[in-house]
Amino acid sequence: MTGIFFYTASIIKKQKIFFSKDRCEIITNSLKYLVDENRIFLYAFVIMPDHIHLIWEMNDGIQYSGNQRNFMKFTAQQLKFHMLENDQDLLTILKVDKKDREYQIWERNPLSIELYTSKVIDQKLDYIHNNPLQKGWNLTDDPANFYYSSAGFYLEGKTNWSFITNIYDV
Repeated sequence: MTGIFFYTASIIKKQKIFFSKDRCEIITNSLKYLVDENRIFLYAFVIMPDHIHLIWEMNDGIQYSGNQRNFMKFTAQQLKFHMLENDQDLLTILKVDKKDREYQIWERNPLSIELYTSKVIDQKLDYIHNNPLQKGWNLTDDPANFYYSSAGFYLEGKTNWSFITNIYDV
């Protein structure tokens, strides 16, 4: 499976765990690692309180499903370790009755849609960057000012995230 994908992963039970800077950094550091290791090209992202959206592409020779699975597994484990140390009450909410795990961080079956046209890429880019403004969230009044997003990179040329590749340069 190759191509550019829109990807959404949600926290189980819609728990809002990404109000913590440290937990957001687990996601951004993991994405940076994947880029630095030449596993992915990351074109856009936003970290919302209970989910993430990405536009990404696997590098040549990298299996999409394996890379996605490893990202989800690693970040879940790191998020769990963080909550064990810093927020055990929240982690208790994420407790599940499963044979293979005590806690579950991510919902199963994240959404992954291949983006075939530049029109659809533009729509998803706008969707990602405007997500923090949506009714019910109201996290910012300007997408470029929402820190855990690539909007500032696209809208104002901010360089907070050195691991972003401009999708219009592809």
